[in-house]
Amino acid sequence: MRNLMITGGAGFIGSNFVRYLLERYPDYHIVVLDKLTYAGNLDNLKDVAQRFPDRYTFVRGDIADATAVDMVMQAHDIDTIVNFAAETHVDRSLMEADAFIRTDVYGTYVLLEAAKKYGIERYHQVSTDEVYGEIPPGKSSLETDPLQPRSPYSASKAGGDLLCLAYYHSFRVPVTITRGSNNIGPYQYPEKVVPLFITNALDDQPLPLYGDGRQMRDYQYVIDHCEGIDVVLHRGQIGEVYNLGTGEETENLVMARAILDLLGKPYSLIRHVTDRPGHDRRYSLNVDKIRRLGWQSRHTFEQALEKTVRWYVENEWWWRKIKSGEYREYYKKWYGQRLAEAG
Repeated sequence: MRNLMITGGAGFIGSNFVRYLLERYPDYHIVVLDKLTYAGNLDNLKDVAQRFPDRYTFVRGDIADATAVDMVMQAHDIDTIVNFAAETHVDRSLMEADAFIRTDVYGTYVLLEAAKKYGIERYHQVSTDEVYGEIPPGKSSLETDPLQPRSPYSASKAGGDLLCLAYYHSFRVPVTITRGSNNIGPYQYPEKVVPLFITNALDDQPLPLYGDGRQMRDYQYVIDHCEGIDVVLHRGQIGEVYNLGTGEETENLVMARAILDLLGKPYSLIRHVTDRPGHDRRYSLNVDKIRRLGWQSRHTFEQALEKTVRWYVENEWWWRKIKSGEYREYYKKWYGQRLAEAG
C-alpha cells in the first residue's frame, strides 16, 4: 500500500484523513479525487499542499465519471481506494435526491469496477450509522443488523454498502466498510448541525433545533474517526463491516446548550422549529468489533465539542466566506419558514 486515491478528499472527513495519513505514513503518496461540489473546498487542503508537495496530488473529477477514475488509476498506479465521496446531508436529500443516487450509488459502482479492473490491494468504503435507521432505546446496532434507511441519503449510502459487499462476494474485490457516527471537528461545512449552531451563535443568530431537541446522537471527534478508518484499512478483515463511534449518546438539546455555554451565549438563541420528515430519533452503535482491533475513541463528547468550537472561533476566515451565496440560498429555503413560524 503506497499509492492511495482518496475520493472526496476535499470534504470534511476526507481532508482530515488525507492530512492524518500523510503525517503518519511518510512513504505514502496520496491522490485526492474530488468533484468540488459546494461542500468540497480546497481551503481544507491548503496546508497539505504546502507541507507535502511531493506526496500529495489533487485531481478535480467525479467518481461517477468512469473515464476520469480510469485516468487517475493509470496515471498514479493506484493500489488502494478510500471512498469518502458522497452527498451527505439528509436535509438536502429531502429536497433533491437525484444527486445522492448518482454519487453514493452509481459513483460507488464506478469505483468498484475500477478496483476490480486494476486488482488493487484494498477498497475501503466510508459509510454511516444512518443506514441502520432509527434505533429503539436499549438497543445498539450490530454490523450484522438489517439495513433500514429512512431518508434518501441513508438509502443511497445503504445501496453503496450493499454494492461493496456484492463485489466482494462476486468478484473478490478486497472491500472493507466502516459505518461512523456523527463526526465533528475542523473543516465541517456549516450546514451540519454543530458548525451551523456554532457559527450562528457567534453571530447571535438563532439556532434552529428540530422538534423537542431530544434526538439522541453519538458525536465523535473527526480525528478519532480517521484513526479508526486507518485501523480497519490496515488490519480489518476483507469483506467485513466495522462500526465506528464513541458509544456515548447526547441529546441534540444538550449539544446546543453546551455550544452556547462554551461561547458564553444565552439559551434564548435556541429556536425549536418544525422537525424534518422522517427524522430518526436515535442512533446507537455497538463498537465491540472495532475495539477488538485495538481502536477506541480518544475524545469524550465534551472534549470533542470544546476543540470543535475553538477551531471555528479561531478560523473565521474559513467559514465566513462559505456562509454566503449558495449556502445562504439553501439556508433560506430550508429554515426560513421554520424560523418564521417559530417566532
